[in-house]
Amino acid sequence: MEPEYFKRRKFLKDSLSLGLGSIVLPQIAFSKRHPQIYNDGDLVGHGDFTYKVDKSWALQDPSKTPVNDCHEMVLDKKGLIYMTTTGETNNNIIVYDRSGKVLNSWGKNFNGAHGLTLSQEGTEEFLFITDPDAGRVYKTTLKGDILLTLDTPKEFSHYNSEKLYKPTETAIGPKGDIYIADGYGENFIVQYSSKGEYIRHFGGKGKGDSKFDCCHGITLDTRVPNSPTLLITSRATQEFKRFTLEGEFIESISLPGCSVCRPVLDGEYLYFAVIITNSWESYDGMLAVLDKNNKVISFPGGTAPKYENGILKKPIYDGKTFLNPHDVLVDNDHSLYVPQWNSGKTFPIKLTRV
Repeated sequence: MEPEYFKRRKFLKDSLSLGLGSIVLPQIAFSKRHPQIYNDGDLVGHGDFTYKVDKSWALQDPSKTPVNDCHEMVLDKKGLIYMTTTGETNNNIIVYDRSGKVLNSWGKNFNGAHGLTLSQEGTEEFLFITDPDAGRVYKTTLKGDILLTLDTPKEFSHYNSEKLYKPTETAIGPKGDIYIADGYGENFIVQYSSKGEYIRHFGGKGKGDSKFDCCHGITLDTRVPNSPTLLITSRATQEFKRFTLEGEFIESISLPGCSVCRPVLDGEYLYFAVIITNSWESYDGMLAVLDKNNKVISFPGGTAPKYENGILKKPIYDGKTFLNPHDVLVDNDHSLYVPQWNSGKTFPIKLTRV
């Protein structure tokens, strides 16, 4: 079954191609700019995790450096920020400094650029880019040279068509192993060596502890010394699932009302973008911050987190801060940078910690 993300994208494209005489459908209305108040300087969040909103952080010339759907951001050791954006352009990767100035852009091979992971090997850093439209994962230098390409897995029988493979995210293990989450495809996690040699796979779409429904994001969780694990999104069931590095299920972290994107770690805290809380037909979304006990302690862009009998109450969007946030980057000052999906081609937002 084709994921809803691809159905919506194809449906919108087909609807637009019918011309001006076609019926205006929700997806078309959704792509218009949100009629929100421009709220630079507002404070969002709760408790110690409160932030000042800066929507002007990355104002740039769209004729020179356009964006479409912005997906993920990472920070290198020099303080440069890299972001993925989709479209048939020459800048699927945009490089910013911390002030929001565009320093560079590159990449015309990644029209569906989605997941972005930074890895370090010795003193060098590399990027892993997932493209669910192409069904590929690329390892590149920070300047865009492609070093490794991983296509549809051939080592097991579930992928009898390349159209079934739509990877959305990667995580790099302690020994350099590459874990790929096929979030928009068959929902397997596929593990390779650092050289691209198949090791194993686990998961798959379905119900039960070891299965996923949109394994959209994945990260290596190193918060427990000497016991790294994989923290993996199951977005449609509104939870994270934790696995060993060998693919054995450990636990689920339920987050009712939150369509979670990828897990992002900073110290003992877990951050993620809640891309929607209600429906795909209206702008929505917020960020979430969890403590080391997996309890939500702040919802920037939403109502204060509340629990009843140990269960998280569904948060409510504040109606103005975000337009479908897709990721969150935490910098060395604990400020946040947020790229947004299907947001009227808006540039990323910065939230400065206060």
